[in-house]
Amino acid sequence: MAEKFTVGLIQMSCSLDPRENFAKAESRIQEAAQRGAQIICLQELFRSRYFCREENADLFELAEPIPGPSTEALSKLARSLNVVIIGSLFERRAAGIYHNTAATIDADGSLLGKYRKMHIPDDPLYYEKFYFTPGDLGFPNFDTRYARIGVQVCWDQWYPEGARLGGLGGVKVLFSLSFIDSEPSEKREFGASQLDAWRTIQRSHAIANGVFVAAVNRVGFEGTAESGLEFWGHSFVCDPFGQILAEASADKEEILLAECDPARVEEVRRNWPVLRDRRIDAYPPILERWLE
Repeated sequence: MAEKFTVGLIQMSCSLDPRENFAKAESRIQEAAQRGAQIICLQELFRSRYFCREENADLFELAEPIPGPSTEALSKLARSLNVVIIGSLFERRAAGIYHNTAATIDADGSLLGKYRKMHIPDDPLYYEKFYFTPGDLGFPNFDTRYARIGVQVCWDQWYPEGARLGGLGGVKVLFSLSFIDSEPSEKREFGASQLDAWRTIQRSHAIANGVFVAAVNRVGFEGTAESGLEFWGHSFVCDPFGQILAEASADKEEILLAECDPARVEEVRRNWPVLRDRRIDAYPPILERWLE
């Protein structure tokens, strides 16, 4: 049986200065490593505030290539600390082609690969289709020094298909990187139910696939009083039966640590063998957009 490992989630607020945000993230990664974290995950697009609140072509200047300056710096940090780092970046793939991408860097500093956000939302204050090309790398899994992991980014976490592919691919923990928030005008009426839905959908991925889920979010208010968003934090880690192992606060910057025991995956899957009983012969219609 594989050894236990510790995940660390970096929940933080962001300023308008990408260099300041990157420096903060580096400091938090170092602290997480000192406290025993072995696989450290940053929040979605940690170098900037959530720029998709508006459609502004000048904001493409925030993008960078992968590999590029940020992954090079994170690689050096991972190698020096002997930790795995998952860093979410605004990727410039080519002129006019940009992605919301999470890079996974192994403990030796090597870039194991990229996950490009697959599901791209578009709503008022969430104009992501203006910025992001849908991912075309599928749902890859990464064999890190400490565990096999999967990665999803924000809107992806509301779909069971990607999480299922992670479970079938043998991941021990599925990392979910988020911008998730309440609009101030809706918080009183819908805030609690939205938070509950976000927590529930990810716990359900853990239960349905027998994997740990580590969900990381940011905190703080970004934008103007008229068009701002309040990020609700609550980063958490749950076990393969959906039990919460650790959870952060709603409004504070935190480094959240949780120990994951691969034996728990084995135990849950033996007693709740949902993968054994899947009827794969009956699922072809799932590939259709809609069943008439």
